[in-house]
Amino acid sequence: MATDSLSGTLSALADPTRRAILARLASGEASVTQLAEPFEMSFAAVSKHIKVLEQAGLVSRGKDAQWRPCRLEAAPMKELATFLDAYRQFWDESLDRLDAYLAELQAADPDAPKT
Repeated sequence: MATDSLSGTLSALADPTRRAILARLASGEASVTQLAEPFEMSFAAVSKHIKVLEQAGLVSRGKDAQWRPCRLEAAPMKELATFLDAYRQFWDESLDRLDAYLAELQAADPDAPKT
């Protein structure tokens, strides 16, 4: 079943282990062994998480002799940020309306506590 890239990104980010792996890669490339260190799971389980991240385009693997470093690929995050920006605008406008409403209530009731 084909899926759009945004769905793949969201699916990959749904797991906290994968988010932790990406957070580690944000500070630089690392081997699978280095990425597996903080987790209490098998090396194979961590490798599966990395494979999901690779399929979503969030991680790439290089080859340097015997070392195959993983590195963060942030381009899919830009698409996600663009998607979320529309909702950020919605919440900003909603909070602005709430702020205006609360100011209106305080102006109408001089005994109301000031925020």
